[in-house]
Amino acid sequence: MNQVGPRNGSAGDTGDTSAEARPAPDVRPRAAGARVSPQQGAADADRERTRGAAGSRVEAGPGNGTPQDAAGRSDPARGEHTHSETPIPQPRAARGRPQAGAAGGPAPSTQPPAPRPVVQRSSVRGQILDALRVALVGGELAPGEVYSAPVLGERFGVSATPVREAMQQLAVEGAVEVVPNRGFRVVERGARELAELAEIRALLEVPVMQRLARSVPAERWAELRPLAEATARAAATGCRATYVESDRAFHRAVLALSGNEQLVRIADDLHRRAQWPSVTGPASRRRAALAANAAEHTALLDALINKEVATTQSLVRDHFTGA
Repeated sequence: MNQVGPRNGSAGDTGDTSAEARPAPDVRPRAAGARVSPQQGAADADRERTRGAAGSRVEAGPGNGTPQDAAGRSDPARGEHTHSETPIPQPRAARGRPQAGAAGGPAPSTQPPAPRPVVQRSSVRGQILDALRVALVGGELAPGEVYSAPVLGERFGVSATPVREAMQQLAVEGAVEVVPNRGFRVVERGARELAELAEIRALLEVPVMQRLARSVPAERWAELRPLAEATARAAATGCRATYVESDRAFHRAVLALSGNEQLVRIADDLHRRAQWPSVTGPASRRRAALAANAAEHTALLDALINKEVATTQSLVRDHFTGA
């Protein structure tokens, strides 16, 4: 059996206080559950005495008499805390489960929160704006008349706020003008203003149409034939609100072949302004005017398919004048 300290009657009991005389290691039994390493040998006891004399800690390792485990790691000294030990990994089934917190409750989850669902809400203002545009084109909102937001709100079954916002957008587009403390007046476009809009449209679109007439193949123009036929069917109904939507769809499709999105957006805005106010007169006259305008779409496609550049230029200018 290895010697673990000086026996009774040895130099350790003489009360010698020299550096070589040191108390024997504590060999009292540990409390239940304490971690106890294997018994040290005589060489280990000498190292304990040397460590106490130098006031330093001797590292355990291979070759110094300290037991090692199967992986070659040295066991810590008897009763020494092992704060640097690698924590035991949790089983896979336990990962992600909430752990007890300091107050006994579940610890905060480390998993990222679930994404919030995207809520789609329809724009009341946008719906009112579309309805007002249809009313303007169809003549329900007469040029020169003043309309208040609360009255229009009652008509559409909404509050005055979205109506007022929609009317302000129409004021930006030039369809109405603000009348302080009263509401909005529908503008009356004269012949000069309509001529100016037609001139601006021609300056933008005629050069583009000429270039497209030379470069776009005939089969691409033929693909737009259904849109031209749709304008003819809309004109036959005599409903200007229905016609203007199909008319603008045809012109947007033609200009889209240029690949210039800004041109398409600006030209569409000018086209909308040129369509206000609506054509006045008997229903038969309005239907005839719309039918003549739709027939120009078919003639324009024929000229573009045949690459007739001069005819295309003349048709576009005349079409804008009567738009």
